[in-house]
Amino acid sequence: MRNLAAVAAALPLVSAGSALADPVQPSGRLQEYSSDDILANGHRFFGSISRGLAEVVEEATRRWGKPNGYILGQEAGGAFIGGLRYGEGTLYTRNAGDLKVFWEGPSLGLDAGADGDRTMMLVYNLPSTEAIFRRYGGMDGSAYLVGGFGMTALVNEDVFVVPVRSGIGARLGLNVSYLKFTPTATWNPF
Repeated sequence: MRNLAAVAAALPLVSAGSALADPVQPSGRLQEYSSDDILANGHRFFGSISRGLAEVVEEATRRWGKPNGYILGQEAGGAFIGGLRYGEGTLYTRNAGDLKVFWEGPSLGLDAGADGDRTMMLVYNLPSTEAIFRRYGGMDGSAYLVGGFGMTALVNEDVFVVPVRSGIGARLGLNVSYLKFTPTATWNPF
């Protein structure tokens, strides 16, 4: 695990305009990122919590394969039975450019607390960058005091968004929620 983290930390940040980006696939779909690409960018973004990140990325890759995009951003949320979450970041793709995105969403469940997170969202089966602008629903569970690191999965048809969060706060509970992605910031989570 330590060798993988060392290799990932040495890799350059890969962006749409990078010389490392592969040519456009004949199908016109967005190209996938390897686990090493995701780990390298995650290490730069999250900092020193590399072991937890490597474990979460390995689990996501095992479950859903290689993502064809990822979002790096930050978010804040809070809940007492019902809750809200707001965030902003950039969607990165290999061959379709980068895109500023915002997200917001409500939650409902046995959930209480507040948190502020740095978030990496792995995106699977995204047909185009504009296809991110819809609602993705799922279930989320949190149990941490002071800080935490975790992963959940949200889905809309065959597109999966897997938020990997590292943050501070206190949160305990289980909820049903969705995130709505928008091109501009809004306070309306519905």
